[in-house]
Amino acid sequence: MQNSIQFDTHYIDCGDACIAYYTFGEGEPLVLLHGNGEGSEYFAKCIPYLSRFYRVIAVDSRGHGKSERGEGKLNFDRMAEDLRMVFDGLGLEKAHVLGFSDGGNLAIKFTLLYPQRVDKLILNGANVSMLRGVVPWVQLPVYPAVGLLSALSPLGQEWKNKRDVLALMAHGYGVRLRDLQLIDQQTLVIVGDHDMILESHTHAMVRQLPRAQMAVLQGSHFIAAESPARFSLNCLRFLRGEPMPDEVAAEWFVEDEKANHR
Repeated sequence: MQNSIQFDTHYIDCGDACIAYYTFGEGEPLVLLHGNGEGSEYFAKCIPYLSRFYRVIAVDSRGHGKSERGEGKLNFDRMAEDLRMVFDGLGLEKAHVLGFSDGGNLAIKFTLLYPQRVDKLILNGANVSMLRGVVPWVQLPVYPAVGLLSALSPLGQEWKNKRDVLALMAHGYGVRLRDLQLIDQQTLVIVGDHDMILESHTHAMVRQLPRAQMAVLQGSHFIAAESPARFSLNCLRFLRGEPMPDEVAAEWFVEDEKANHR
């Protein structure tokens, strides 16, 4: 499959900031939420697979990608409100939501705040505790890095923006493990077998989610970029409620990934 796709940017006015989004394919809506410091192009290799079956809507979070930063604090509550406005602007009463890393955390926050807007939920490398959920050699350097960016922030807005984005990884976002019990959506928790999210934390999340299943794929935190065909196939199997989309599609996914690794 050709993984090169065109990201045509559209915007929703969310008051003090315009939020960028991109659409691909047709069918039931599937919203994609990227990780910290990234944009929707993180999913570039997955979208060709997912958009064969769904109307994919990838959203750049506030202060990320091509979305504006706006005024005031940057936090998950504001980004969840932005996402609600994107849903409203696109006329989406309900959608499947797939969130990666910080996007997974945003997906959790959004589902807790607006449960009626979420159909099925996919959490890829999400967590509910920065200190207890992320391996120390990844998490601990975040704090001095935020401090350094804070010291540089008087030099210009670019440094302030970098500080505010990275600080999303330094603090909790108002969700506790037991809050996951309130999420009644069918949920797929998908991680890499060498993920930066601690295995014990992922299992704890799955135990709290009432209707969760778990998939562990060979790879790191960034399995969607490393193995887009297998990642997408697992997501599609879950969303469609089938062991496989169908035999032809399953063979196509596997052969396509082999071709991309030659």
